[in-house]
Amino acid sequence: MTRQSAERPLFRTRRGSKARGSSVVLHAHDEAQLIYAASGAMQVHTAYGRWLVPPQLAVWLPAGVAHRLDVLSDSDFWMIYWAPSATRNWAPSKSLDRTFALKVTPLLRELIFAAFRANAVLDKTRLVVKLILHELTEVPDAPTFLPLPSGAIGKRVAKVALADVRHQLDIDEIASRSATSVRTVSRLFPAETGLTFKAWRQRARIVLAIDQLSSGRSIARVAAHVGFASTAAFCYSFRQVTHMTPTAFLDQSTSPADDRKR
Repeated sequence: MTRQSAERPLFRTRRGSKARGSSVVLHAHDEAQLIYAASGAMQVHTAYGRWLVPPQLAVWLPAGVAHRLDVLSDSDFWMIYWAPSATRNWAPSKSLDRTFALKVTPLLRELIFAAFRANAVLDKTRLVVKLILHELTEVPDAPTFLPLPSGAIGKRVAKVALADVRHQLDIDEIASRSATSVRTVSRLFPAETGLTFKAWRQRARIVLAIDQLSSGRSIARVAAHVGFASTAAFCYSFRQVTHMTPTAFLDQSTSPADDRKR
């Protein structure tokens, strides 16, 4: 829904719903974009990695960033777009030129709801979307991003590690199969992903686990599938990455979107 009748709107809003298993092909926008997962879960992929977006999280995409979307469970998502001139003039000094996922605070959620109210006055809505840009710079990133190495060696290592779904290979074997050394792996991953290889691999397991949970598998079955010795160990690791338990994730991903009047 366009909020301004000028030649090019400074901002616009749109809601969408997609079924589990659907996707949005690789594309880019001239505008910056905020995608809020009101319900359901999705993954956003860019050249730099993939962002897991469970329910009640959001992802910020700067203008021009090519991305695709995989829907992991029936989802209702709300999107706000800002023209480049709007983000340039309205955003605070802190940069919004990177992609990131974030936990939606109660204040940010109310601001998003306000931006979608059909009877909102244009000037008031403009103030709301300006404030959203400021709030985005105050909310810490959600640790649901799986960065991908940029170099050829790191990509080989990541491919081998991701194929080891049950977490059966140790770092020595992964390095050997990737035609490199443990020392190189240990050096490359912090440099190219910002995470140690151990932390990166653990996050990758949780990202895979969420995909499995979203497809309807039980917590115990998923824990075993991704190689955890016990359900308790899986739940602990899951909470470390997502800040919620697997049960809470399942409850939120199947709950209906907020249906308040807007």
